[in-house]
Amino acid sequence: MKAIFLLLTCAALLPAQSYRDLKYPPLPELKLPKVETVMLPNGMQVLLLENHELPTIRGVALVRTGNLFDPADKVGLATITGSAIRGGGTKTKTGDQLDEQLEDIAASVESNIGESSATVSFNALKENSEEVLAAFHDVLTTPEFRDDKVQLFKDQIRSGISRRNDEPQSIATREFAALIYGKDNPYGWDMTYATVDNITRADILNFYTRYFFPANTLLAVTGDFSSADMKTKLTSLFAGWTVTQPKVPPFPPVRRQPSPGTFLISKPDVTQTTFVIGELGGTFDDKDYPALQVMADILGGGFRSRLFSTVRTKLGYAYNIYADWGANYDHPGLFQISGSTKSASTTDAIRVAERELELIRTTEVTAAELETAKQSVLNSFVFAFDTPSKTLNRLLQYKYFGYPDDFLFRYQKAVASVTRADILRVAKVHINPAALSVLAVGNPKDFAEPLTKLGVPVKEIDITIPEPKALKAESSGSSREAGRALLQKVQQAAGGTAKLAAIKDYSQQVETQIEAASGGLKAEQTNRWLAPGIFRQDATYPFGKVSVFFDGTGGWMKTPQGEAPLPEAQQKQISAEFFRSYLPLLLSDTAPKRTVNQIGPGTVEITDDQGNAVRITVNPQTGLPEKEEFQNGPTAIVQEFTAFQTIDGLKLPSAVTIYQAGKKFATVTVKEMKLNTGLTADTLRQKP
Repeated sequence: MKAIFLLLTCAALLPAQSYRDLKYPPLPELKLPKVETVMLPNGMQVLLLENHELPTIRGVALVRTGNLFDPADKVGLATITGSAIRGGGTKTKTGDQLDEQLEDIAASVESNIGESSATVSFNALKENSEEVLAAFHDVLTTPEFRDDKVQLFKDQIRSGISRRNDEPQSIATREFAALIYGKDNPYGWDMTYATVDNITRADILNFYTRYFFPANTLLAVTGDFSSADMKTKLTSLFAGWTVTQPKVPPFPPVRRQPSPGTFLISKPDVTQTTFVIGELGGTFDDKDYPALQVMADILGGGFRSRLFSTVRTKLGYAYNIYADWGANYDHPGLFQISGSTKSASTTDAIRVAERELELIRTTEVTAAELETAKQSVLNSFVFAFDTPSKTLNRLLQYKYFGYPDDFLFRYQKAVASVTRADILRVAKVHINPAALSVLAVGNPKDFAEPLTKLGVPVKEIDITIPEPKALKAESSGSSREAGRALLQKVQQAAGGTAKLAAIKDYSQQVETQIEAASGGLKAEQTNRWLAPGIFRQDATYPFGKVSVFFDGTGGWMKTPQGEAPLPEAQQKQISAEFFRSYLPLLLSDTAPKRTVNQIGPGTVEITDDQGNAVRITVNPQTGLPEKEEFQNGPTAIVQEFTAFQTIDGLKLPSAVTIYQAGKKFATVTVKEMKLNTGLTADTLRQKP
């Protein structure tokens, strides 16, 4: 005990060590593992890297294509193709069947198409490698692009388009790239509802056929295998994939077209401003890239950088700010200073960032700054090569873009030799103040100083999302006549036209259960309707009670937060729901402002003069509606009628399953339904 006490006492008397006293050994020298490169008989190049540490095997096929090859009127084609290669299944299995097969053995096969490459990858335990390789082969060589999955991926993109203006950072990133690259070329294009709607399954099949062939594919495999055995397996596996196509053309070049100036995107619902300052960057093989990387690290690479120290630490303007000299393998990236600041300090924060940028162009950095930044850049190499799969992936990228295998070592050596004079030189040469674009996303009413105080005119950018095209099929006299006849058959199956027309009001108790993936919310609702278009809903949610009233021209809403006039967006939504309401919808052939059009066997499309449209599919056995399909903004909605009940001789839905963008969203169960109870407008208008 005395020895322990003495030891603790001595330890307590020792001076506390500072982190500055810590000593670290030099980083180990990076060495590339031995990678075997083989050419299969069908012309596909393969890179093999054995790694016996774990009983796993993984691989990735890199195909020379990308969304840079999208047609101007079908932007999104490559993205949808990349998802559907795997998600659309193969000749023998649907995407869902592949999911089940791979999940059972803890494996994966995935596909994606980005800007300038497509990938199809796999990951498996060694014991399941043959089964997973077979699935990988089928996904890569015989994708089926089933219509339901193509539609699902299109709906998901539409949903993303509808939300693209929600986050200031994503707005700034997107619009800054469009400013620098220009919106008249693939580097600045954006997917829109129109371009996505233009894409067909035939387009996807043609895109795949043009770019996916052996000579246009690089395959890298790493894991617990013998290279000789893997070569034999791959040769046999891909022996039948012998398709050929003309050589793929180069990707379009980036046109250097500076768009200097100050640009504003007004977003009134935010309390801080997201800003970007920059211009066109460069490529990885630029001789000045190593020095530019070090320069960017000094300028805005982390907590010790100039921008962070000044803009955040000293002035308290921004929570985050950074600088990056963006580069790509085959085309220039973007040089950016990006950050966010409270609205009042917007102009000041941008002014200080521009001042720091000018300082690094006119004065040499300190020796301490240079050394710290060089070590930061050099140390980051470790994380790019800390696993065999990362190493192989980097070598695969080098081969794909035509870089030498030892490019990393050349770059590493160049970074180590960067001098203070180099930093000043590349900053002067590559940063052109006259070509800089400044973009701010925020609420200009809250700026302490207007952006015009920066000394240049301010141009506003409109980011309004064009409305999606309404769902509407072509019609003719004969198709309209056939549509009315089909709808009249539905009326008879539901209980008769006269009985439907006699319904003047209804009251319904409904239970709605939203799926866990969509929030898991449960609601009890009382819905009441009075012809021709007065509606009242009283609902109980986990967060409280909500009541809504609408009489066709206006209304009110009462929530736990208070009472307010019914917003225009909600009025529009309720009007659309009126249009699709089951009872009046079945009588659309008698409504003067509605058109009923048969668009296929057992399917009618009903439209009105307000742009509403819904498609009803009729069950051939019962003659009753089987499902409704319509667009809610960009999202495709399907309502399946899964059960009916008979009330006063009428067959009415008692259970409905709702799908959004191809995924189950909610189930609706009708607990009680009453018809013609004598409801009045005054009764429905009465506030709780």
